[in-house]
Amino acid sequence: MQHEIVVFLGPSLDREEAARILAATYLPPARRGDIPGAVGAGARIITLIDGVFFQESSVGHREILDALRSGVRVIGASSMGALRAAELDSLGMEGVGEIYRLYRNGVLVSDDEVALVYDPESYTPLSEPLINIRCTLRKAVESGILQKETADIVRSIAISCYFPDRTWDTLVESARSLIPGRDLERLEAFVREHAVDQKKEDAVLALRRTRELAEELGL
Repeated sequence: MQHEIVVFLGPSLDREEAARILAATYLPPARRGDIPGAVGAGARIITLIDGVFFQESSVGHREILDALRSGVRVIGASSMGALRAAELDSLGMEGVGEIYRLYRNGVLVSDDEVALVYDPESYTPLSEPLINIRCTLRKAVESGILQKETADIVRSIAISCYFPDRTWDTLVESARSLIPGRDLERLEAFVREHAVDQKKEDAVLALRRTRELAEELGL
């Protein structure tokens, strides 16, 4: 039954695209209390992708552990899900994707890496998460578009920005006095065509893994 599979999803992936991958009950980014609510409503698989940060009470570790103890399978990826999975995978939560792996291995440590602002009605992202910026710059260097030193400058600017202010336009403007214009033009062209959306990629992987697990459980 569809209500037995619950996915907490917001700006990481378009809801219509998600529904084409997995039939599930899709709920907004998780807040404190939402995981127990899903368990109480009969969920057997909970996939945590997006959750609230900072200004609101985020998903608690104990909530996830209680769900696991009750026999519910919990998968995490992309955003809040990646954070919690990295913290709780040894206790039964399943992590999926590159961002989860980076948190688990200690390469990423801050919530700020996946934070962004978004339209509360459409969930359209209004800023760029730092992890996506990191991955895009790495790809630009690997592709020969940027020198590593240039990418390091842009990344440092991104790290210094408050997360709601992180956009590619802002980063380029802030870098104009530090990086030759030709390099910035190449970066802008690369971002338009080849920007990495790691949060989206990991969300897709999580939904595919959820679908696989649902089939295993006969849901």
